[in-house]
Amino acid sequence: MDSDDLFVRRDVVIPTSELHVATSRAGGAGGQHVNKTSSRVTLRWNVTTSEALSDTLRTRVAGKLGSRLTLAGELIVHVDDDRSQHRNREIARERLAELVRDALRVPKARKKTKPTRGSKKRRLSAKKRRGDVKKARKKPKLDD
Repeated sequence: MDSDDLFVRRDVVIPTSELHVATSRAGGAGGQHVNKTSSRVTLRWNVTTSEALSDTLRTRVAGKLGSRLTLAGELIVHVDDDRSQHRNREIARERLAELVRDALRVPKARKKTKPTRGSKKRRLSAKKRRGDVKKARKKPKLDD
């Protein structure tokens, strides 16, 4: 593992060679500085060809991040938060790692539960009370 590799979690480390960084001019505040420097960072990582993921992890990431992936299977992160290109590069790496970390998280399985006897009783008595209230609104019948 190289020191520049992107640490996602213990079993997933994205090698720097798989991350492709491009810079461009960013809009926004900065005056003349923003017109002269390329401080916007675009970070690309191909999920489908990555060596960092096993097949099961790749399937999970592709499923969770499917709407964010390009047709080629690339995950793209754009950052122009800071005026510094170096800081934007760090933010982009953090965001990419967080996206992948969230996609790899397995949701806790829901345990089926049955309603308790008391909750069934309370539900039925509430329905009965409500029915009685509605019945009381009707006009009384002649035979009463």
